[in-house]
Amino acid sequence: MTWNGWFEIALVLGAVLVAAWPLGTYLARVFSGERTVLAPLLMPLERRLYAAAGVRADREQNWLGYTLAMLALNAVGFVLLYALMRLQGVLAGNPQGFEGVPPDLAYNAATSFVTNTNWQSYGGETTMSHFVQMAGLAVQNFLSAATGIVLAIALTRAFARSGAKEIGNFWVDVTRATLYVLLPLSILVAIGFAASGVPQTLVGNVEMLTLEGTKQTIALGPVASQEAIKQLGTNGGGFFNANAAHPFENPNAWSNVLSIWSMLLISTALTFTFGRMVGDGRQGFALLAAMGILLVAGTAIVYASETAGNPLLIAAGVDASSGNLEGKEIRFGQALSALYVAATTGLSCGAVNTMHNSLTPLGGFVPLFLMQLGEILPGGVGSGLYGMIVMAVLAVFIAGLMVGRTPEYLGKKIEVREMKLAVLALLVLPLFILGFSAIAAMLPAALESLTNAGPRGLSEILYAYSSATGNNGSAFAGLNANTPWFNTTLGLAMMFGRFAYIVPMMAIAGSVAAKTKSAPSPGTFPTHGTLFVGLLIGVILILGGLQFFPALALGPIVEHVLMLAGKTF
Repeated sequence: MTWNGWFEIALVLGAVLVAAWPLGTYLARVFSGERTVLAPLLMPLERRLYAAAGVRADREQNWLGYTLAMLALNAVGFVLLYALMRLQGVLAGNPQGFEGVPPDLAYNAATSFVTNTNWQSYGGETTMSHFVQMAGLAVQNFLSAATGIVLAIALTRAFARSGAKEIGNFWVDVTRATLYVLLPLSILVAIGFAASGVPQTLVGNVEMLTLEGTKQTIALGPVASQEAIKQLGTNGGGFFNANAAHPFENPNAWSNVLSIWSMLLISTALTFTFGRMVGDGRQGFALLAAMGILLVAGTAIVYASETAGNPLLIAAGVDASSGNLEGKEIRFGQALSALYVAATTGLSCGAVNTMHNSLTPLGGFVPLFLMQLGEILPGGVGSGLYGMIVMAVLAVFIAGLMVGRTPEYLGKKIEVREMKLAVLALLVLPLFILGFSAIAAMLPAALESLTNAGPRGLSEILYAYSSATGNNGSAFAGLNANTPWFNTTLGLAMMFGRFAYIVPMMAIAGSVAAKTKSAPSPGTFPTHGTLFVGLLIGVILILGGLQFFPALALGPIVEHVLMLAGKTF
């Protein structure tokens, strides 16, 4: 590690904070129905969309109506995307000659993009036509990101309001999230990517003459625009199979910085939005502090592990001066590769500029553990915030037990109903991660997909189900997931990981919104100070440790011990 490397990391994170603060204020104004700088341009279009869809912008929904509308939109999106992929061979004349996607892979990919996971059991440039990439995948990149944002806003309204039955109108919120937030930002970021050398063209491919005198076909496409929403919406699905390690998705240090900045921007901004909407900016700062401390700690562990290198390779005569460079791009360097690894898994982005299966055991432990914590550091757009709020509810409940008082959060009493729903939501991760991993570790058909045996093989399985259930989408890359078993079970993990968490969370929103806000009393546990931040971090780590440490001990931890002892499988 070097001071220069840490300066690079601090500079990128500082740039995120500088942009996230005003964006958070802007988001609060958008979802509060206040006039914004884009209103003169977009408000007429917004009204026409409501009129065409029969939506009453002044009519709000209760938590159940809001949730059912969200489920309906995503169900329709799944069906349409599945049909697009299955019929790919006959759509739009199919000028690129792509065949229809097989049923199990189409199911997996449709589920993946609808749930904001963007897990890819296929190579984008060799499997999906430009038409499907733009009319199917890109559309879901916008809608899944907008869905996450508005769910977080609905939960925020629940804590901001007192004695209310309604928490907003889903159709209005998702329209505003797309029109006023995702589209304008995507245009600006796409221009930035194109300026840094990312292709933006409708040309399918070109033939080039190599230095050896042979012809090579190079895939092209509207990459810059896809890359923009992929990062801003923490979607993570790459236009190319190599994702952000591909020189057309991420050609240089500037595009790498823009990628990290883009994926962190909205999730970070939403913490400022939360503080503004509940009327106390310190509440948002407290959540952001907990997120930031754990994210920086994860980055530090990856950075230290990768720069220390692999003793087995060093013993074999590999130059140790640059650390472990296997699976990394020299143009990005160790520092920003480490930050990318931690950010993409602390978020629910899943984009990768480094092959995670090439990380050292301890370096691979970090992204795996960050996903298992629920991807709340700072998490996906919206999903990170509402996941962190659920953790905060649990933290204040524990604090209340310790001091013998009824727990409160933002003036709302946290009672039995809220705790049952919070625990129900939190059980989703261990149930599907550990449940499916246990079955796959014993199933011959699943074991055939592994590249590695022993602890690394177990890590590949754990990583796949952690990524799917957490709606991340990155992979250890040593696992051949394009099989009926993995396509089906990972699809189920993605679906339940998204919606089985959302439904109880929205029920919490409905319950909390109906409660009357009470003024703080001398016995109220403050939720904006250092003590609460420490408690929140402790609850997150203990919860993750208790649930997943035994499995992690058999995977990356034991592999790290063996590596230090000079042994391997």
